[in-house]
Amino acid sequence: MSFASEAKAEMCRQPINKKCCTAAEIYGILLYCNTFSADDIRIVTESRPFAQRVEKLFSRAFGWEVDQRQGFEAAEGKIVLAVTQREKIDDVFRHFGYERERILAHHINLGVLESECCRVAFVRGAFLAGGSVTDPRKNYHLELITGHFNVSNEVVSVLFEMGFSARNSRRGGNCVTYLKQSEAIEDLLTTLGAPVAAMEIMNAKVEKDMRNSINRKVNCDTANVEKTVNAAMTQIEAIRALEESGALDGLGEKYKETARIRVANPEASIAELAAMADPPVTKSCLNHRLRKIIELAK
Repeated sequence: MSFASEAKAEMCRQPINKKCCTAAEIYGILLYCNTFSADDIRIVTESRPFAQRVEKLFSRAFGWEVDQRQGFEAAEGKIVLAVTQREKIDDVFRHFGYERERILAHHINLGVLESECCRVAFVRGAFLAGGSVTDPRKNYHLELITGHFNVSNEVVSVLFEMGFSARNSRRGGNCVTYLKQSEAIEDLLTTLGAPVAAMEIMNAKVEKDMRNSINRKVNCDTANVEKTVNAAMTQIEAIRALEESGALDGLGEKYKETARIRVANPEASIAELAAMADPPVTKSCLNHRLRKIIELAK
C-alpha cells in the first residue's frame, strides 16, 4: 500500500458523528470525485475503506443508499459508486444550495462550511476523493485535483482560513491545489485525521537530516585526510630531494629529526608529528620546520 493510500485509510477511520460535518465531507468528495453533474454522480476508487465510508456518509446525511455499487466483490481493482435516480440527485443539489437545472459551473457554497469542523470535514472529503501525498522518503508534496476551475481557486481560501497557504496550478485539463512545505503537510494530515502519516513525515525528515549530517562529516573527514596526505607527499618529496643533493646533512639536528619522523610516519598529522619529536614541540613549531625544508628543497 502506498503512503497516500495509508494516509487515506487512516482518515477513513475518523468517526462519523455530526450531521453538518457529514454533509461537508460528502460535499468535498462530490467536488473532487469523477462525476458530479445534474444527471449523474459517480465516485470511482481503489480504496475499499473509502468506498465503505462514502456509503455511510450518504446514508447518514440523506437517509438513502447509492443506486449502484460495483467492484466490492473483487479483492483488488476499482470500485464504482453511483447515484443516478433523479430524486436523489435533486436531494443532493438542494442540500448544497444548487439549482439542478441551471448549474453551469460548480462553486463552493461557503454557507455549508461556516464552522471550522465543517471546513476540516470538507477538505478531508476532497483529499479522499481527489488528493494525493508523496512518500516523504522521496519528496514533500500534497495535492488536491479537480476538474472544476472555480472550486480549485476557492479551496485555496478555505485552506487559508484553516491556516494553510496553498497554491494552484494546471495539469492537463485539471486544476491542482498543492502544498510543498513538510511542516504544512504534517499539520494538514494531522488536522484531517491522519496523525500517524504525519509522524512518518517527521521521522523521514529526521532520517534525512541524520543522513545529510553523516555525509557532511564523512566528506569533511575525507577532505581533511586528502589534505594531510597531499601535504605529507610534498614534504617527503622535499626531504628526498635534500637527501639526494646531500643538503640534508648540512641542516641542524632539529630539522633532521623532523625529516626523519615525517618520512617514518607519512600518514600522521602535524599534531601527531609534533608529539613524536624529542622533546615534543608545538604544531606551529613543527609546521615551521617542514615549511623551511620545502623552501630549501625548492
